Amino acid sequence: MARREWTLWVASADQTDLRHYRVSKDAVRLAIAAAFLAVGFLGSTLTRLWGGADWVVKESRLQEHDQLLEAELADLAERIDGLHGSLDRLAEQDKTYRLLAGLEPTDPAVQRVGVGGPGLETAEGNPLFGIDRDKATRIYRASSRLDELMRRSRLLAYSWREATDSLESRIDEMSSTPSIQPAAGSIVSSFTRSRWHPILDRPRPHLGLDIVAPIGTPVHAAAKGRVSYVGEQGDFGRMIEIDHGYGRVTRYAHLSRIAVTPGLRVTRGQVIGQVGMSGLAVGPHLHYEVLVNGRPANPRRFIFTGDVIRD
Repeated sequence: MARREWTLWVASADQTDLRHYRVSKDAVRLAIAAAFLAVGFLGSTLTRLWGGADWVVKESRLQEHDQLLEAELADLAERIDGLHGSLDRLAEQDKTYRLLAGLEPTDPAVQRVGVGGPGLETAEGNPLFGIDRDKATRIYRASSRLDELMRRSRLLAYSWREATDSLESRIDEMSSTPSIQPAAGSIVSSFTRSRWHPILDRPRPHLGLDIVAPIGTPVHAAAKGRVSYVGEQGDFGRMIEIDHGYGRVTRYAHLSRIAVTPGLRVTRGQVIGQVGMSGLAVGPHLHYEVLVNGRPANPRRFIFTGDVIRD
């Protein structure tokens, strides 16, 4: 059987030269196959070249990201060190504040607030550990230190609130403690369980101080408190009583004038009346008493200065 052949005619552009070639069918198939192989090879080569370039770009980006992560970890560790130093200084101040507030310093064992122990996350549990153990370990340490900082800061915040509450209570108590001489003048009669009374001419307890001063001399509240009584009180004449809280009460007797009303809140040093000689008195003076839990106390124990001083 004769082979089938193809005739290929090739003419020049001006058609002056005309040539023909005879090609077998098998040769045509072989040429086509070769062309497909060449195209496939070229495509594969280009793909490898393109993929290689893309891998180079990706590797460069990964290195850049790794460097950024390294810098962030170093910066984070430095900041954590700074925070630890700040908390150490605050812990020292906390000792001082607690002592001022009359509280015991926080126990060192409590300050450590249970760092470590079973059940905590480990570095091996970080997905990054299988890729980069060093960074996974550093991230774990940073996270653990941050947890410790949070626990310490919460403990300090609680301690400071406790100290603040105690200080406020102590300040309020001190502000409510009689501490000044309520009128300018000379103390002529002291606190005693038995004193010869100049008018009654017989022994009688004198449970306060007598401060001699001209009529009209201002009388000041010895501490902050609430006016609990205003009025005439027998031998005391015109009298003011102030409840300072904490079981403390002061009385101001023989007044010529009263400048407050019951229920009024007063502050230490506030003018509440004037010296007089109402009631049983031989001359102008202020009779001043201090009661603690209902029992008379020596007012001299509650005068820390000889002058009338305001807050």
